[in-house]
Amino acid sequence: MESTNRAFDVIVLGSGVAGLSVAVRLASSLSVCIVTKGELSQSATAWAQGGVAAVLGGDEDSTDLHLADTLAAGAGLCDADAVRVLVDEGPLSVRELIALGAEFDRETSGSLSLAREGGHSRARIVHAGGAATGAEVERALVAATRATAAAIYEHVFALDLVVEDDTCVGVQVLRDGEVVTLRAHHTVLATGGAGQVFAVTTNPAEATGDGLAMAMRAHVAVADLEFMQFHPTALHHPAMPRPLLSEALRGHGAILRDQSGEQFVDELAPRDVVSRAMAAKMAEEGSEHLWLDATGLEEFSRRFPTLAASLDAIGLDPATEWIPIAPAAHHLAGGVITDLDGATSLRGLSAAGEVACSGVHGANRLASNSLLEGMVFGARVAQAILAGHDTAAATGPMTALLEPATAEIGIDRVPIVASTRPEALAGDGDLDVAALRARLQRAMTAGAGVVRSAAGVQGALETVEAIDASLRAHGQLTADAVELCNLLTVARGLLAAAARRTESRGNHSRAEFTLPDPAWRRRQVLIEESA
Repeated sequence: MESTNRAFDVIVLGSGVAGLSVAVRLASSLSVCIVTKGELSQSATAWAQGGVAAVLGGDEDSTDLHLADTLAAGAGLCDADAVRVLVDEGPLSVRELIALGAEFDRETSGSLSLAREGGHSRARIVHAGGAATGAEVERALVAATRATAAAIYEHVFALDLVVEDDTCVGVQVLRDGEVVTLRAHHTVLATGGAGQVFAVTTNPAEATGDGLAMAMRAHVAVADLEFMQFHPTALHHPAMPRPLLSEALRGHGAILRDQSGEQFVDELAPRDVVSRAMAAKMAEEGSEHLWLDATGLEEFSRRFPTLAASLDAIGLDPATEWIPIAPAAHHLAGGVITDLDGATSLRGLSAAGEVACSGVHGANRLASNSLLEGMVFGARVAQAILAGHDTAAATGPMTALLEPATAEIGIDRVPIVASTRPEALAGDGDLDVAALRARLQRAMTAGAGVVRSAAGVQGALETVEAIDASLRAHGQLTADAVELCNLLTVARGLLAAAARRTESRGNHSRAEFTLPDPAWRRRQVLIEESA
């Protein structure tokens, strides 16, 4: 790094599909810096399996059907305008990705092979390697990014946003133990999700909610943190992140079975429905897992080579054996509130991808809309920056903040106590950060998992407070300790929202309130207060 005050036009935090979509479009016109705490190819994007949902042809499908499926899955909290943007602009985004070199699976005729997944009324999922779509998308975007003039800072950890005069002017980062300030006219959060808040997750170790926590510490509006999606079919195995058994398996006819071998749920229902049914069945049986029966699928190894290899590595043959599965934390539907161009409530700061609350997912993300969201809204962020926009407009979920009288979905403002901040980490270092992280994850899985209760949420919150006190007293400024700061910040927000939402809707299920309540068709906007 050349200077402690290097200036750029744009800083992109994160290297997944959303961040790289921004960088590829801007690097030829502006000075762009990509900051990632791992290598450029390390992101949750690479772990995505099923595919990209987009209407790419065929008389049986339409963008109206894709919109209707997305709204239905979102359980009343999708922003319809945002979903319309997603489904209308999605096909072009897929074609642009193909033009960059992404290779999707094709039929013998040469046409794109389309799969169907839970919640989709038609087969519209383009995929690569059967169930290696994210890896192929990441490969194509990384190659395109390296071919640009963007500055790439790998193994550099973002600490906090730099805010001056109510404007984001860059970011503080940790590089080789030194705190460095990078300044920019525009900063883009594309840091992904926060699955590592939970003990059992499909997310890689890097998914610690860093961008979301930085935004919260800068008092940027965030919402819908209670809506953590649990993927129903994660392999029940000690490996972490949990190997994901793609939704495409059920789309091709795989069956969910209980310990007696009975089918107990519609396999093509949205993920929240399937995960709740699984949680109920596991509680009824007292079991730690259920079964996915893929023995009836033809040519499993050819259709799903990466899954076949993963199962073979642990000694499972899906052609003859049922596969043990259990729900795992997978995708955060909420995040930093944005308008339809990715602008946030802080001037100079945009967000795209899983870190954002763009309005497209509502209370539950429709399968294979996540890569699509990153592609579509990453492109829109880039276009807005090129047009000189640096403040939010009253569009999408941002409408409820800027023009509440015109918003279809209202908001509740929820104050939450601030967690320890990175600059406060000046303790004696007598702290086992890994053990505290594992303790937090266990508490969140027990108290705020697929089905929640007031007592469980309160118990998890007490654990958060205890860990935070230890971190404040003994933590030092290291990447591991800051990740724990970020996980605690996200956990506190998730628990606050989960405690207040006295209903079951989408990804959020309360044992005491098993049905949706029309009065709760609103978003909870979390605002940090001083401790």
